[in-house]
Amino acid sequence: MVVCVLAITLYLPKQPRFRYEFEKGKTWQGKDLVSPFSFAILKTNPQVTTDKIEALNNVLPIYTYDQDVFKGQTEAFLNEFDVKWKANNFSESQKEANKQEALKMLQYIYKKGIIGLTAKHQKDGKYYDFSLVDNNISTNTSSQDVFTTETALNYFKNNFKTIDLRFKDLMINMVESHLKPNILFDETLTETVKSSTINSLSTTKGMVQKGELIVAKGNFVDDEIYQKLVSFKDAYEAQSKTIGDNKLIYLGQILLVGFIITLLMVFLYLFRKDIFADNRQLSLLLIVITSMLLALTWAIKLNLNSLYYIPFCIVPIIIRILFDTRLALNLHLLVILVAGFFVPNSFEFVFYQTTAGMVAIYSIKNLLKREQLLISASFILAAYFVSFVGISLLREGDFKQIEWGQFLPFIFSVLLSLLAYPLIYAFERVFGITSDVALIELTNTNNKLLRELAFKAPGTFQHSLQVANLAEAAIFKIGGNSLLVRAGALYHDIGKMENPQYFIENQNTAVSPHDKLPYEQSAQIIIKHVHKGIEITRKYKLPETVIDFIRTHHGNTRVDYFYQSFLKNSPEKFVDENIFRYPGPIPFSKETGVLMLADSVEAASRSLKNPDAQSINDLVERIINYKLEQNQLDDCDLTLKDLETIKLIFKTMLMSIYHVRIDYLQTV
Repeated sequence: MVVCVLAITLYLPKQPRFRYEFEKGKTWQGKDLVSPFSFAILKTNPQVTTDKIEALNNVLPIYTYDQDVFKGQTEAFLNEFDVKWKANNFSESQKEANKQEALKMLQYIYKKGIIGLTAKHQKDGKYYDFSLVDNNISTNTSSQDVFTTETALNYFKNNFKTIDLRFKDLMINMVESHLKPNILFDETLTETVKSSTINSLSTTKGMVQKGELIVAKGNFVDDEIYQKLVSFKDAYEAQSKTIGDNKLIYLGQILLVGFIITLLMVFLYLFRKDIFADNRQLSLLLIVITSMLLALTWAIKLNLNSLYYIPFCIVPIIIRILFDTRLALNLHLLVILVAGFFVPNSFEFVFYQTTAGMVAIYSIKNLLKREQLLISASFILAAYFVSFVGISLLREGDFKQIEWGQFLPFIFSVLLSLLAYPLIYAFERVFGITSDVALIELTNTNNKLLRELAFKAPGTFQHSLQVANLAEAAIFKIGGNSLLVRAGALYHDIGKMENPQYFIENQNTAVSPHDKLPYEQSAQIIIKHVHKGIEITRKYKLPETVIDFIRTHHGNTRVDYFYQSFLKNSPEKFVDENIFRYPGPIPFSKETGVLMLADSVEAASRSLKNPDAQSINDLVERIINYKLEQNQLDDCDLTLKDLETIKLIFKTMLMSIYHVRIDYLQTV
């Protein structure tokens, strides 16, 4: 308990909790709220988004002026000019004048600039504004005010004058190949400016001064007041590190978590003493509590945008399958109550998780089929959906205002709750707990141990099946774990595999091996099947809850046939009654008590010569009354009403059993 409390409280957030709960569109029920300090009023998320969009729309794309393009292209042009002039035998007298004219026009074109148009900036119009950076000086201009490669070529065509048309065509072709954009889009610089613009945007709109009234009692919480309250809460939590004494906060957490764990211990002591006395099971419960609250702490420190991603419903699912409904509900409520102190809108949180947890528990009465976990997950999701829609309508009063995207964390949480299945298996192995899933696997008659029993001792196997049917029907009627009873019944005589021929149901001849043995030795062979059964099942690592049925199915009764035979044939000898008595213990639960009765009744019914309604009625009454007289049912909580119900079920089911059994093994 101490380790659990310290582990939980050590990592929980250490700041004073904001004490006020509020909702938009509701009346402020608290006292007049006056600001204890000055704080800025935050803009709403839509307002911030709108501001960002407007700011980004005002950021012009940034282009840079590349001087190297002009230098490189003019040098290439001059080199090409000289070569082609000679190749075409033009007049040398006009060479220099034409060269200078073309060079002058190229210089003008590149000075004005040739832009490399970007499709995403053009949008609907052909022209767009941009910022031109030249020598670290930025000027706003338009793509209409500079050349493109197409408009630059047209300018050259229209303004280059010469009387030799052949020479003009040559010059146009040369210039066209040397017109390259020297005004280029700088994406990196543009994104930097955009980021800087967004970061410089103000997320506040006004101030609330110290001592100013935030909201008065009875006021309607409209959009403006709601935003002030949200801003006050954020400011309070931001300053919380300097508010209060962390040691006292830690003490408060220890008191609350310690109180919750104490309540759990009181519940276990009063209603589940078996768990309270078992350190392994107790450790499992504390580990589940600690893990869930540490997961919550982790999510808070990561500043997860929604704490509903955490699969709190995994707790009631695991505890319900491993233990029972009452403990699952109790543990879930305790975890949610602690978590409620550290989550925003704690009432909503507690409502969501409590209702979903209850649905999870109710939907898994018994995990008999694999699809039950999926069905349970769908029920949990439906519970979350109903709660989400209901709370949203209470808050907004309009279907159109429901933010459906906020339901996604609940879907993710339900998917994570499916991890309960592998966790249940892990907990069973580590903590030695037997769930219904494990019992279903054990009752499969195709598993290795039961197949071996059917092969080595077929009579015993058939007897076990009949006992399982009787006991399961009885426990189902009076209330109990029918799966556990069936598993216990199938394995209760597993020890008879050691010497199957010494048990009448496995003998196929009229000669019994007991005829050649002393009565004491025969009794010990019969009794030994209990010890051997415990040894075999522990070798196969069967749960102790199943092994309990082997230990108790005969209680501490005597093997009466051999005991009475010894007294009759050796009256002069001293008899140690313990030689003929089973070691016990007597049954200590409804399930083990019902199995003892079913085993004795089924075995005795096989000795009936002409089974009919009256003989079966008398046999059942005699066997159960005998167990009562021998005090074999003192430790199990079977009532007299339960016994009458059990008798009726046994009598009804035994009408179909007609096997004959030798008297001396009636109680074996």
